[in-house]
Amino acid sequence: MSDDQPDQPALPDHLAYTEQLPYLELLARGAAGVAYDRPVLLARAEGAGPEALAALERAKRLALRVRAELEGRRRREAELSALFETAHDLAGLRDLDAVLRAIVQRARSLLGTEVAYLSLNDPAAGDTYMRVTEGSVSARFQQLRLGMGEGLGGLVAQTARPYVTESYFDDERFRHTRAIDSGVRDEGLVAILGVPLMLGSQVIGVLFAADRRARVFEREQIALLGSFAAHAAVAIDTANLLAETRTALAELERANEIIRAHSGVIERASDVHDRLTELVLRGGGVQDVAAALAEVLGGTVEFTEGPLPAAHGDGHAVRHGDDWVAAVSAGGEVFGALVVHGHPDLDPVDRRTLERAAMVTSLLLLARRSAGEAEQRVRGELLDDLLDAPDRDRRLLKERAARLRTDFDVPHAVLAARIDRPAPGSVERDGADRQRLWSAASHLAATRHGLASARDGGTVLLLPLGPDGTAADLARQVARHLGGALREPVTVGASSPVDEPAARPGAISAAYTEARRCLEALRLLGRSGEGAAAQDLGFLGLLLADTRDIAGFVTRTIGQVIAYDRRRGTDLVRTLDAYFASGMSPARTKDALHVHVNTVAQRLERIACLLGPDWQSPARALEVQLALRLHSMSAAVTH
Repeated sequence: MSDDQPDQPALPDHLAYTEQLPYLELLARGAAGVAYDRPVLLARAEGAGPEALAALERAKRLALRVRAELEGRRRREAELSALFETAHDLAGLRDLDAVLRAIVQRARSLLGTEVAYLSLNDPAAGDTYMRVTEGSVSARFQQLRLGMGEGLGGLVAQTARPYVTESYFDDERFRHTRAIDSGVRDEGLVAILGVPLMLGSQVIGVLFAADRRARVFEREQIALLGSFAAHAAVAIDTANLLAETRTALAELERANEIIRAHSGVIERASDVHDRLTELVLRGGGVQDVAAALAEVLGGTVEFTEGPLPAAHGDGHAVRHGDDWVAAVSAGGEVFGALVVHGHPDLDPVDRRTLERAAMVTSLLLLARRSAGEAEQRVRGELLDDLLDAPDRDRRLLKERAARLRTDFDVPHAVLAARIDRPAPGSVERDGADRQRLWSAASHLAATRHGLASARDGGTVLLLPLGPDGTAADLARQVARHLGGALREPVTVGASSPVDEPAARPGAISAAYTEARRCLEALRLLGRSGEGAAAQDLGFLGLLLADTRDIAGFVTRTIGQVIAYDRRRGTDLVRTLDAYFASGMSPARTKDALHVHVNTVAQRLERIACLLGPDWQSPARALEVQLALRLHSMSAAVTH
């Protein structure tokens, strides 16, 4: 009997209320659908009449209708709440993967499916790939890639329309492939719903809900999944826009940094240009250039005289350890180098600034050289007078020296210098070499308050000796300096010290002769490119020196043995004499001295400690024997 039958008698109000009461209680506690059959079954079991049973049936249908309405409202409320939460996630988007994962999780929960997943299109590869999965247990399924038109997802991506299948493997509307079917079978999916992710008219991916059993997806569920897909598309678009914005901002920031850096570089370059120009105009010096460059670059800058191994003569700045070096040179001659300390990462513009400063420094040095050439000529003339006209007035010579800041009251040494080449060159080249050598020697003489002049195919210098300096040390220093400046081997011979250059007529000329002899001896001994004085050449130096410094030769050769005998009362000098007289035989030496052979061995060991292990080499032995003879003769004369 139905509710709309007109001939059905109405029940009394209290009876209708009584029949509806059980269903109100069921609605109130949200009982399951099967529980609504229980009141009818109980009434029938209790023998209720047809009218009562019909009333219960009507109440049951009404209650189920209300229950369905309430469930629908709850479902829509849950759906709206999930959509609201998704929109909230989008508003605070920080991590795209986290937002997409939340969308997939909510879709799976609200649609009540076992699996939900989302794929994105790959325009470069021309297919679509899994991006997020929820509820999936198959690694093969999670790594699937679907070609356009392949599988249900490929069909959705290609057509931009939702597709649903109650039984995937029985559905022939889309193209099955072995890889896709294997993945779906591995996951155990049967019913699948897929909706497109749209940005305008473009499909960027697919959102899926699936079950491992046959299932019919309702229209409302398809619409709900479409809403989630729309949110997912918005999330992806927002993330892409944010990424593009961040990239653009990063590029702008990099561009700003480059602009700021270039502006700073230009300002620094302009600043150093102005400073260097001002230095040139006001006649500044090398140290002024170094100071200005240090202030601009923010480091420590120094000018080093002479060439550095790391510096290139072409003027380009090169890195040397943590420093940067630029050679200061002109016309093939290296004056020195500008060195920037503590700047291992000097940028190209600052390197160019260093190179420009090195060029300005070379110009300043050339200008100074031009201004000093007149002074150098005067210095050369004074030295020529000392060599060629020793009878000039001593007072006038000292006054001329004082004007050149040269002190004739301190000891000096005369040095003869010459460029040595393996083979002689052309007349023009030899002339150029002599000019370069004279120029470098004149510059050295000016810096050391001495004199220099070109003479006899080389250069002669008159340089003061320091308080503890020797002529030999000075010769070695000059050879190193001139050889480094010219990048050619320069041999230098030095005379014995001259106490007062202008005090005795002819002293400088005699010293120059000695220095030239020493120079020639060095060349004959194959020691080109070195510097030495007569005292460095042993007995050969004794023969070369006009001073005939016999006592000095003896002291340099066996002085330590003589001093040891004096301090200890030993007899080492007599042992040496007997040893050489016996043909350097310890056995015959002990007979000559009337001592035990062990005593001779001990004395020879002591002599070796005093003279060095090579004292018995032919050259040293010859010098030792000559020194012994000279010492014996000196002792005989004294007594």
